[in-house]
Amino acid sequence: MKRFTIITLALWAFMMAFAEVKLPAIFSGNMLMQQNTRVNIWGKADPNKTLSIKTSWSKKVIKTTTDAEGNWMSSITTPAADGKSHSLTFSDGKELVLNNIIFGELWFCSGQSNMEMPMKGFKNQPVDNSNMDILQSTNPQIRLFTVKRNGSLLPQTDVTGSWQEATPESVKEFSATGYYFGRLLNKTLNVPVGLVLSAWGGSSAEAWMSEDMLKAFPQVTIPNTEEGVKDKNRTPTMLYQAMIKPLLGLSIRGFIWYQGETNYDRAAAYPELFSALVAGWRKNWAIGDNLPFYYCQIAPYDYSLVTEQGKPVINSAYLREAQLKAESMIPQSGMAVLLDAGLKEGIHPPKKQIPGERLALLALTKTYGLKGVASESPVYKGIEIQHDTVQVSFDRAPMWLTARNNELKYFTVAGQDQVFYPAKAWIVRSKVYVKSDAVKNPVAVRYAFGNYVDGDLLSTEGLPVSSFRSDNW
Repeated sequence: MKRFTIITLALWAFMMAFAEVKLPAIFSGNMLMQQNTRVNIWGKADPNKTLSIKTSWSKKVIKTTTDAEGNWMSSITTPAADGKSHSLTFSDGKELVLNNIIFGELWFCSGQSNMEMPMKGFKNQPVDNSNMDILQSTNPQIRLFTVKRNGSLLPQTDVTGSWQEATPESVKEFSATGYYFGRLLNKTLNVPVGLVLSAWGGSSAEAWMSEDMLKAFPQVTIPNTEEGVKDKNRTPTMLYQAMIKPLLGLSIRGFIWYQGETNYDRAAAYPELFSALVAGWRKNWAIGDNLPFYYCQIAPYDYSLVTEQGKPVINSAYLREAQLKAESMIPQSGMAVLLDAGLKEGIHPPKKQIPGERLALLALTKTYGLKGVASESPVYKGIEIQHDTVQVSFDRAPMWLTARNNELKYFTVAGQDQVFYPAKAWIVRSKVYVKSDAVKNPVAVRYAFGNYVDGDLLSTEGLPVSSFRSDNW
C-alpha cells in the first residue's frame, strides 16, 4: 500500500509538472514588451486544455486553448509605457507568474562580431570609454536579452537567454553597439527600451537566411547534414534556424544590423542577398511588412592583414558600395556610414558609440519622427566634367559639405586609360571639385575607395560620406 501511494504521488507530481505552462525564454520576468500594440505570446501546456492569461494592467482574462501537442499562441494588448512594473499570470491548473515587466520600445539587434562585441570589449580589443560608461549604466528602464550562440540545420523552437535590467554587471556583457543605440533612444524618447541581441562573430549573411530566402541564389549551397560542418556561423540557414526562427512573431519596433565583413569577398551578390534577407525576415516575422531596418556599413580595415600570402588583396570598398546600393533597394531602411570610425590594424574598431548612436539617429528621425536633427549621410549623385576638373554632386546635403581639418585626402581621378591618380579636391557649397595634374582629360573619380581610410568628407552636421566611384571598371 505504501509503495502504491509513493508511485501515485510520483505520477501525480509528473502530471502536474507536465501541466504547468511552459514559456519560451524570451517571455520571462524582467522583460520589456512593445508598448501600445497587440503582443504575440506563445508556449506549451497540457494538450487540449484551456489556458487563462491575466494581466496586472487590465481586468480582462484572456482564454486560449492548447492543441493536441500542447502548443498555444495568443496575444495581449499592451498600454503605453508608464515606467511601472507589471506582471503576467498564466494558469493551466497551476499558476505561472512573470514579474517586473515593463513597456517601451523593443528592438532586435543582429549581425556578426561588431554587433556582438560586448561593452567590456574583446581581449586586447577595447571599446572606447567603456569602463566609465559601464560604471554609470544602472538603469531599470533599459532591459537586455542576449541569445546564446547556436546553429542548426533543423528549425529550433527556443533559444537560451534571460532578460536582465541594465546594471554594470549585465551591460558589460552586452553588445556595445546595441547598448549605445538603446541608451540614446531611452534618453531622447524618455521611454523604456528593450534590446534583444542575436549575433555571432564571423557569421555570413547566408547563415542568417532561410532556405526559401536563398532560392534565388543558386551559388549558395545548403548542406543536407551537419556532419562535417566546421563553422556553423558561416553555413547557410544554420543561424536562422537556431537564433531567428524561435523568435519569429516577437512584437518589436524594428531591427538594427551590423554585418558584412564575412561577405567582403563576394560583394557583387550582396545587395540582392541582403535585400532578400530583410524581406524574408519581415515576411516571416508577420507583424508588419515594413518593420524598420537600420544597418551599419562596415568600417574601414586593412584586409591585407587577413589575406593569405601570395593571394591578391580584396578591396572591401566594393562591399561598402554594395551596402550603399542596398539602402536604395530596401524600403524603410537606413545605413549608418562609419568611414571615420575604422581601425587600420583591427577589424573590431573601438569606436562603438559612433555606430550605436548613428543607428539611433536613424531610428529617432525615420521611425519616431524627431525633427531638427540630421541622420542620413550625404550620398554621391553624379559627376560633370569641366575641362581638366571633375565636379561631383551629392544628394542629402541641405547644409552643404565640409572637410575635416579643411583637407580632402582620398579623392583620385582617372582618364580613358583607367589609371587613377591622387587628386586635389575642394568643396564649393554642396559640390566637390577634383583635379590632378597627371590627368588632363578625366573621365572618372573615386573617393576613399580603398580598404583602410579615415573618411574626411562630411556633412556640415558631421555625418561622413560613404566611399564611392563614378565608374564601373
